[in-house]
Amino acid sequence: MTPSAGTGLLTIAEETGQVRVVLAGRWVVGNADRLDRALDALPAPAGRGLQLDLGGLDAIDTVGAWLVHRTAARWQAAGAAAAIVGARPEYEVLLGQVAQADRPAPERPPRLSPVARMVGDFGRSVALAAHDGLQLVAFLGETVAALLRLAFLHPGRFRLTSTFAQVQATGIEAMPIVGLISFLIGVVIAYQGVDQLRMFGAQIFVVNLVAISVLRELGILLTAIVIAGRSGSSFTAQIGSMKLNEEVDAMRTLGLDPVEVLVVPRVLALVIMLPCLAFFADIMGLLGGMVMSWASLGIPPDAFIHRLAAAVSWKTFFVGVVKAPFFAVTIAVVGCLEGLQVEGSSESVGRRTTQSVVKGIFLVIVLDAAFSIFFATIGI
Repeated sequence: MTPSAGTGLLTIAEETGQVRVVLAGRWVVGNADRLDRALDALPAPAGRGLQLDLGGLDAIDTVGAWLVHRTAARWQAAGAAAAIVGARPEYEVLLGQVAQADRPAPERPPRLSPVARMVGDFGRSVALAAHDGLQLVAFLGETVAALLRLAFLHPGRFRLTSTFAQVQATGIEAMPIVGLISFLIGVVIAYQGVDQLRMFGAQIFVVNLVAISVLRELGILLTAIVIAGRSGSSFTAQIGSMKLNEEVDAMRTLGLDPVEVLVVPRVLALVIMLPCLAFFADIMGLLGGMVMSWASLGIPPDAFIHRLAAAVSWKTFFVGVVKAPFFAVTIAVVGCLEGLQVEGSSESVGRRTTQSVVKGIFLVIVLDAAFSIFFATIGI
C-alpha cells in the first residue's frame, strides 16, 4: 500500500484489476485543496476498477462528498467500474444528495441579434393574443349556452336578485361619473369647435359638431371605457377573490354552475344598463355643448335645440346606442373570464384586474372601429 501526496487523508493500493483508495481523517472544506491534489494524483484507470473505502473517515461535509462523487464519476466516464464502500449511514445520505444534485448546467441559449429578438417577441405576443382570443370566444360560447339553458330549460334557477343587485352596482351607481365625464366632453368639443369654426364664420355649426360627435361616437365610447375600468375591474376582483377563497370550488361541489351563478347575472345587468347609460351620456354631452355654446356664442338653449333637430336624425342616435349591448357583453365576459382565471395569491387578483381593464378597453375600441367601418359601408 503506497501513501499518496495527501498523507493522512488517503492511501492508495494498486491491486490486480483494481485501484483501492482508503479515505481517512477529515474530508471537509478546510482540506479541499489537499484532497483535490491528492485525487488528481490517482493512477489512470487503464481498464481497472476503483474502490473508495470510507471506513476510516472521521468527518465529511458536502465538499468532501462532492470530491468522492466526482472521482467515482470520472472513473465511470472512462468506462471503468467505481464503487464506494464502508460509508456510515449518514455519509451515504450525504453522498446520495450530492449525486442527485450533480446535474449538468443548462446550456445558455445562443445570443440573438436585436432584430431576431424583436421577431421572436412579436411571435410570442401574437401566439399569446391568439390563445387569449380563443379562450374569450370559448367562454363567450359557454356563457351564451348557460343563458339559453336558464331561459328555456331551467328558468327557476335564474338569479333575479343577483341580477338586480348588479344592475344597481353597474348602472345606477355609475351615473354620476358617466354624466360628469360626458358633460365635460360636450363642453370641450363645443369650446374647441367654436375656436376652429370662428375662422370660417361658421360658428353656428358647432351644434352639428357636438351632436354628431357625441351621439355617434363619444357618448357610447367614453361610457364603455368608464364601465370597463369601473365594472369590468370589479367583476374580476370579486370573482377572483371568490376563487382564492375556494368559494367557486365550493359551488361546483354543491352542483352549482359558476357561470350561471356569477357570470350570467353580470352579463345581463350590463347589457340592460349600458344602453341606458349611453342615452344618459348623450343627454349630458349635448347639455355640456349647449352650455358652452350659450356661454361662448350666445346661442340660447331653444335655438340650440332647434338647430339640433335639424342637424341630426334618429339614425345618428341609433348608430351610437346600437353598439351598447355589444360593448356590454365584451366588457362583462372579459371581466368574468379574468376573474375565473385567478390562481395562486392575491397578486394574481391585481394582475388579472389590470389585464381585464386593458383587454376590455382595447376590445371596445376595436369593436367601435369595426362598427364605424360597417356603418360607413352601408351608408348610415
